[in-house]
Amino acid sequence: MLRPDSGTIEFEGSDIGRWKERDLAKVRALLSQSVEVAFPIPVSELVIRRYPHFGTYPNETDLEICQEVMRFFNVDEFAHRNYETLSGGERQRVQFARVLAQIWRPVQGATRYLFLDEPLTFLDIRHQIDFMEKLRTFASQRDVTVVGVVHDLNLAAQFADRLLLLDHGEILAVGTADEVLSEEHLRTAFDIAPIQLANPATGKIHLVYESNRGGAGPRR
Repeated sequence: MLRPDSGTIEFEGSDIGRWKERDLAKVRALLSQSVEVAFPIPVSELVIRRYPHFGTYPNETDLEICQEVMRFFNVDEFAHRNYETLSGGERQRVQFARVLAQIWRPVQGATRYLFLDEPLTFLDIRHQIDFMEKLRTFASQRDVTVVGVVHDLNLAAQFADRLLLLDHGEILAVGTADEVLSEEHLRTAFDIAPIQLANPATGKIHLVYESNRGGAGPRR
């Protein structure tokens, strides 16, 4: 989204400075940490805002996509509701649908990118897991890449293909959950001593946290 002051950043093999914003928006969608809607609007009208893909008015394809993504996130029952009357979790699910509608269908010759900044805010645990499962389904397409900031390390370990762990803005580790979520890395980044357990059904790791303050040290 940023243009460099010097050098080049390539996107799909081309200098990103040569891309038009409208063309980028057709293959790249972003859900910010906080989205404000300043006026009353029906949910369906919010979701259908695929502006990069149509001119003044949406066409039949846009209407179909709007219905598909609302069903995908189980918010189709809210279609005619005023967005402002929804709960925090319901609003978040509607925002998922709105963002995904922007890149819902493939664009010939291009990879679609979905960027998410703390998308699990406001969701209870059932909807957190449901959302992550839906992301996995969407990301299973060969032309889709999903990048998200997630603070629940166990959900990240369960659903992500690769993890990148930051410490004060610097990359501390990159790789699989086993490689990244080690006791050493988590003690460095968060000052905690985790216990790694393996899910007997899936083999995926699950972390139990113990504070490293007060000299107690990690439990084994």
